[in-house]
Amino acid sequence: MKTVPNLLQGIIGQPGTLQRRAMSKAITLLESTRVDHRAQADELLTQLLPHTGKAFRLGISGVPGVGKSTFIEALGLYLIGQGHRVAVLTIDPSSTVSGGSILGDKTRMEHLSVHEKAYIRPSPSSGTLGGVAEKTREAMLVCEAAGYDLVIVETVGVGQSEIAVAGMTDMFVLMQLPNAGDDLQAIKKGVMEIADLVVINKADIDKNAATRAEAQITSSLRLLSQHGNPENAHHDETLWHPKVVQMSALLGQGVDSFWAAVTQFRQLQTANGRLATRREKQALSWMWERIDAGLKLAFRQHPEVKALLPQMQADVAAGRIAASTAARNLLLAQSNHAPAAIK
Repeated sequence: MKTVPNLLQGIIGQPGTLQRRAMSKAITLLESTRVDHRAQADELLTQLLPHTGKAFRLGISGVPGVGKSTFIEALGLYLIGQGHRVAVLTIDPSSTVSGGSILGDKTRMEHLSVHEKAYIRPSPSSGTLGGVAEKTREAMLVCEAAGYDLVIVETVGVGQSEIAVAGMTDMFVLMQLPNAGDDLQAIKKGVMEIADLVVINKADIDKNAATRAEAQITSSLRLLSQHGNPENAHHDETLWHPKVVQMSALLGQGVDSFWAAVTQFRQLQTANGRLATRREKQALSWMWERIDAGLKLAFRQHPEVKALLPQMQADVAAGRIAASTAARNLLLAQSNHAPAAIK
């Protein structure tokens, strides 16, 4: 593993193969669970922070098969043509059986992955709640320090992943299929409440269905926006109101309209101060997430907990003790004043 000064110099140096190699090694360091690597990673992040914050962070989510990878490649190539540098962090679900991940998203973006102005990094979710890799936020900082002005986070698209990716990006985009259900189904999807922009992909397959879906989702967004809330007042042009756009990523249709909506969102949110506020809240949330993870690790490594844990697990599995009681015993053991085990 390279030393922190060498990695730092490689990341903030001139764009090219050496920079992408340094970025990859830095993210590998950040993802490492070794104690000595974590110390180096913290030092690296501290050195990188002054060079971060200038990129726009875009979260992309949607059900499997909606065309996320095709869309990201079409968008990335379009933006590179506009003079941007694009980094893509893709999260691959880890198997609950083997623990492994395919990490094959780069093969779906065969043109973007080889472009000199693009950087694609697949990472395993490793069982993290929400399907977002534990160190995705840190990887974003590496990409920003390297001068990439758009960082895209593509999530697994199941469970709590939408909530997780919305909590670490500037704009959350939800991708839908034309025949995703009726208007009631659209309202029932809680993820609609956090979507900044909804994209109906594969609109070329059935234009009538895509138009119906756009109307239904638009109606749902209006209902969910709570017209009585002054923060969502539709007459206020200084506020962003979630929109719906149609496109066909495979044919490259609608990419310009999508980017125009993103640009408008960024301008409005920057002008009204909500973009800065959103990032401040995300930074604090990130801190507490790491505290929670650290406390859980320290709990598992506590000697009295390690001594008591096998018996508690066996008792819970056999039905001899309630799970809540076992948890309370273990927490008391960690605080070094555990009474006799509660039965």
